Amino acid sequence: MSDDSSARIVAGLRAWIATAQPGARLPSTRALVAEYAASPVTVQKALRALTAGGMVESRPGVGTFVRAARLARPNDYGWQTAALGSPRHPVPRGSAALRTVPNDVIALHSGYPDRELLPERLVRAAFARAARGDAAVHRPPAAGLPELQAWFAAELGVAAPGDVVVFPGSQSGLSAAFRGLVGAGRPLILESPTYWGAILAAARAGVEVVPVPSGADGPDPDELARAFRQTGARAFYAQPNFANPTGARWSPGLAGRVLDVVREHGAFLIEDDWAHDFGIDADPVPLAARDDDGHVVYLRSLTKSVSPAVRVAGLVARGPARERVLAGVRAEALFVSGILQAVALDVVTQPAWRGHLRGLRDQLAARRDLLARAVREHLPCARLDSVPRGGLNLWVRLPDTVDPVRLSRECEAAGVALSPGGEWFPAEPPGAYLRLNYSGPNPGAFADGARIIGEVLARQ
Repeated sequence: MSDDSSARIVAGLRAWIATAQPGARLPSTRALVAEYAASPVTVQKALRALTAGGMVESRPGVGTFVRAARLARPNDYGWQTAALGSPRHPVPRGSAALRTVPNDVIALHSGYPDRELLPERLVRAAFARAARGDAAVHRPPAAGLPELQAWFAAELGVAAPGDVVVFPGSQSGLSAAFRGLVGAGRPLILESPTYWGAILAAARAGVEVVPVPSGADGPDPDELARAFRQTGARAFYAQPNFANPTGARWSPGLAGRVLDVVREHGAFLIEDDWAHDFGIDADPVPLAARDDDGHVVYLRSLTKSVSPAVRVAGLVARGPARERVLAGVRAEALFVSGILQAVALDVVTQPAWRGHLRGLRDQLAARRDLLARAVREHLPCARLDSVPRGGLNLWVRLPDTVDPVRLSRECEAAGVALSPGGEWFPAEPPGAYLRLNYSGPNPGAFADGARIIGEVLARQ
């Protein structure tokens, strides 16, 4: 039957419903077929249209009835306050870096590279191949596909494939490491400022955060040693290469001193090598490559460099530490999607992957320099202490009288999205900062964005 027949039945039933009482039962499908000389399929289509419109409700095995009108009233979820109680470990709100903004907004806030910086052609081809392979129907091992484990191990150079555990993104890896190696209620030392996701993972794991100040060159080893002595901590989370948000890259001398402190206190260094694929003027050298005794637990994500849709990360841990981390995987996620693992492996083992990374280096350099020039020209009252040699961000110090949250709100109203610096500190921020991402869309608008920030700053 045609759509006209279905519409005719809908119109007739609407008229019938208008005079019926709420809860009245509609004629049966058989009766409607006879009345309208229509097929059962056409009658059912008409009933589905009325149901979608909220006029009737179906009760399987009973019939279809006129829906009773509901009076509008405010939702009352107050009972949940008593049921849930106070959170034992309050979790920070999500970062401004995850917000989606309209296309006409100059996006300097994002935590992910723009689409044009991704190997889109390689990713699409890898998904097509993975869908035709065994990964589409087979369950992978809990620790990850052996071939992907071997790739992560070979990239680091000193690990065995069996040392690698694959996670659905670095956030899951951090949570598992904090729970398995630290534990709720125990101290975890963090650089300050540091990656907001690590602060979030620490809060979720219920660990006690111990901030250690970290600047353009990294943390002070003496301050780190003092924190270990005072707290008895057994783990330190850090980003030795192109830290998010500061862009800091540890010198070989500082890396050696930090490793000595960690070894002296019988502790773990949880190394987040998030920007491994984003070197510009320098190549990252993981501290894990200098560790033979299992003090460094190494985490590398492919989510930002391959695709946000491919949430895959590899964590390298040796000895009993690996078993603690893997136990957490088995308890929480069981295993990582075989399709995503196969796609990630396909992309990073293609000959074109290395070519993509070489081109990416040039594109990031141009974007970084463009934004740095714009900041220096249009924000004379702000301070850019250093231009990072890799990563995705500039870390800008504002005058102490500026409120970064208010600045971000007013800038967004003027068409520029920012990430206030306060959310990157595990404790109270010692000053006013902004994190500006130079890997977002439309780099041609960076100068306009900086000019707008400067104008808003001048008004404040």
